[in-house]
Amino acid sequence: MISSSTVVNSVVEKLRTALARGQWRRGEMLPGQRELAEQLGISRPSLREAVTVLETLGLVRSLPGKGVLVLDAETAVPDLPVESAAQASLADVLELRYTLEPFIVGLVAQSANNQEIGQLRLTLMDMREALDAEDSEAGAKAYIALHEALFALTTNPIFQSVVQQTGDALKQSASMLRNSPEHLAARLKENEAVVRAIRERNSALASAQMRQHILAEGQRMGIELNIPDDQPGQ
Repeated sequence: MISSSTVVNSVVEKLRTALARGQWRRGEMLPGQRELAEQLGISRPSLREAVTVLETLGLVRSLPGKGVLVLDAETAVPDLPVESAAQASLADVLELRYTLEPFIVGLVAQSANNQEIGQLRLTLMDMREALDAEDSEAGAKAYIALHEALFALTTNPIFQSVVQQTGDALKQSASMLRNSPEHLAARLKENEAVVRAIRERNSALASAQMRQHILAEGQRMGIELNIPDDQPGQ
């Protein structure tokens, strides 16, 4: 089952609005999953995905066996010390990407105009040219440029802040595959599928394709991502 990014995005915005107006205050717990899902009229997998986004933004914290704790809005999107990013493992990097990038491309599929999509396709052409020239260095740069372009297309300022603070994460993971033409070919095919879904305005498919891409990145690096069993796209 693939949760619609349109639904998840709507739920995130509803919960952010409720938190902003104080429906649940700092230190309180959100209602249980079943109750909250019924209130919002969505499935529990969609709710869990929305909560994951809110947790990434620093608005809530999931406490195993207890529920979801509301945090102070001032703690959202804290500045990350340089040394914390430097200590992150490649598995940490991919888990972060798995949390953020599928949701971001789902938003982009809803909002990108034809010119912006055209720029994404040009970057894919750069990857194709690098592959044909067997230039892995240029391929890695084009790959990074594509994902940075996707980040830039989201209009959510909080996502922009998170992306800026973790900008080295993508470069760190991409550098692992720099010298492998086979990996560049696989990356190109997977990212072509993402951009094709964006061009078709298929938000759910774009998100699913990005999940598959990041899981494949983990496999190419020999990393098994630690993600919930009920997450879509596995």
